Amino acid sequence: MKFLLKEIKFSTYSTLMVLLLFPLWVNAQNETTTETIVQTQTETREVLTDKKNHGNGPRAGIKGGLNVSNFITDEVHDKNARMGFHVGVYGQLWSNGGFAVQPELNYSTKGNEVITRYGVIDQETKFNLSYLDVPILAVFKLGKVVEIQAGPYWAYLVGANIDTDGDLQDDFQQLDRDNFDKWDYGLAGGIGFNFNNVQIGARYNYGLNEIARSSGAKRLLGSDTKNSVGQIYMAVNLANGN
Repeated sequence: MKFLLKEIKFSTYSTLMVLLLFPLWVNAQNETTTETIVQTQTETREVLTDKKNHGNGPRAGIKGGLNVSNFITDEVHDKNARMGFHVGVYGQLWSNGGFAVQPELNYSTKGNEVITRYGVIDQETKFNLSYLDVPILAVFKLGKVVEIQAGPYWAYLVGANIDTDGDLQDDFQQLDRDNFDKWDYGLAGGIGFNFNNVQIGARYNYGLNEIARSSGAKRLLGSDTKNSVGQIYMAVNLANGN
């Protein structure tokens, strides 16, 4: 009989302990589960954000490359493209996953090259213009790699000269900038391919302003001459966004 009473007391005590501890255990389990869910959701958001922004973050750095320039005119003939260069800096503003605005400041050579042949005599004349170019481009990002760029540009003339080489004479003549409109403007468009922090691209700049101002410059170039420049470039991203 005593043994039976002890068993009943022990069973009752065990039941009370279970009833008291069970709610605490359930609460602890709920808190652990909630914490795990929150942590998982946070990590998932971070991973998705990283994937979304990878290759599409802010870009700013230096760029440069080859210029192939010529003049748009109906009055000057026997002209060839002039090989030159451009170098400068760029940045992207209001950048998100699919769109950005990209201003640039570049030193850029323009002009053309005329080769004249008189039998076996060759004469090469380079007409050289140097500008500070400021393109303001809308950038459409097609995924991580490809960017389409388009927008207006403005340019300020900083130098002009004629360089003549050949069998007849070698000469270099600095020209007065007052013979030309000091401002140029037009449209620019191109495509870029991103490889980590390096972009390789091509662009075309179509001038809309007549560059000859004086009567002498108009006789030399034509009255409605405009700039035309094709570019191949490499840009190095120095920002920390990628």
